[in-house]
Amino acid sequence: MKKSQTILLALFGTLTIIACKNEQRKTSDTQIENSDASQKEIPVETEIKTIFQKTLTLQNISFNVKNTGEGSISELSIQPKGLEIDNQEIITELDGQVVNAEIEDLNSDGFPEILIYTVSAGSGAYGNVIAYSVNNGKSISQISFPAFSEGDEASVGYMGHDEFAIVETSLVRRFPIYKAGDSNNAPTGGTRQIQYKLIDGEASRVFVIDKTSTY
Repeated sequence: MKKSQTILLALFGTLTIIACKNEQRKTSDTQIENSDASQKEIPVETEIKTIFQKTLTLQNISFNVKNTGEGSISELSIQPKGLEIDNQEIITELDGQVVNAEIEDLNSDGFPEILIYTVSAGSGAYGNVIAYSVNNGKSISQISFPAFSEGDEASVGYMGHDEFAIVETSLVRRFPIYKAGDSNNAPTGGTRQIQYKLIDGEASRVFVIDKTSTY
């Protein structure tokens, strides 16, 4: 009787040890599977939306203009090529986005100017010009574009919706004129056109108003 009990106890102990080893093996296999699954996870790359891209070339100097982003804030990059000294990329943040870009030798010095037209976010779509001038073929400097000041005759009735274009060697700006009580989408005051000339300022080249007309 004692011998039978001893055999049963030994058999029970053996089965217990085998069951524990099987459980440990299952736990280990699960850990390996989870580790493999973790290693196989690939991060999702966020694609940056290109709003505007254009390459402009004049007088053997080119500019690649690229505007990327979403929402009200975007990024503008300008990559010059063909300059003798400094072809460093220019990157700046915009409150809005680029709508067009043009190139022309506005001051007839044998080297181009690059003009980039932007509009702000929102219903007003207020326009701005970001411009650079080539310095004797070696580098570029930013051109100052004047903002409207309170009381400027040219700004009377202005509420955005600008259009810009190079006409011969001048920068032309057009926008609708709003009268008191006009809604944003229904101006009744006609159109104002402002013509800017590029001149050498004290610190840099600047755009100045040359002519203003209303029709």
